[in-house]
Amino acid sequence: MHEQETELTVMEPAESVAPPAGEEPAAEAQAPAGEAASQEPSGAEEAVSRAAYDQLKAERDQLLDRIARLQAEFENARKRAEREKTEFRDYATGNVVEQFLPVLDNFELALKSKGSAEQLRHGVELIVKQMEEVLARLQVTAIPTVGEAFDPRLHEALGSVERADLPDQHVAEEIRRGYKIRERMLRPAMVRVAHNTKQVSE
Repeated sequence: MHEQETELTVMEPAESVAPPAGEEPAAEAQAPAGEAASQEPSGAEEAVSRAAYDQLKAERDQLLDRIARLQAEFENARKRAEREKTEFRDYATGNVVEQFLPVLDNFELALKSKGSAEQLRHGVELIVKQMEEVLARLQVTAIPTVGEAFDPRLHEALGSVERADLPDQHVAEEIRRGYKIRERMLRPAMVRVAHNTKQVSE
């Protein structure tokens, strides 16, 4: 009996150290393979993400550069348009002023003249005629007034006068001449409108 107990005591450590066949060695063999499998996709994903980031960054830089170029081109075009507009306005103004310079010269000559009042009046009439010719070349025409039917689009009424020789609501007097260039109104004519009581009562 004593010998059997001794054998059992000696065998217990051996049984506890020896692993079951085919369990732990297999697990140890599978662990490195699993770790390698899990690391490979991670490295691939990191490489793809870096490439995509670099591509997006390059595209962004290209877009920013294109936007900056377009903004610079737009600013240059705006400045050029403003400059051309100013030059055209100066040219048009200069062309008009140039045609009125002879009229101004004649006014100065009239002021320096020492003739009679009748001669001065005749000179002013010639200057007015000269100015009307210049306006006609610029396609500026006077708005018809006296004897015309009152038109609020062309005339500005400053009052009415009793007139039996004119139809009611027709222009009786012109106070300030109105003008238009082609079909566009420059300023309306200031007038007084006839009020024909006889025509109204009929």
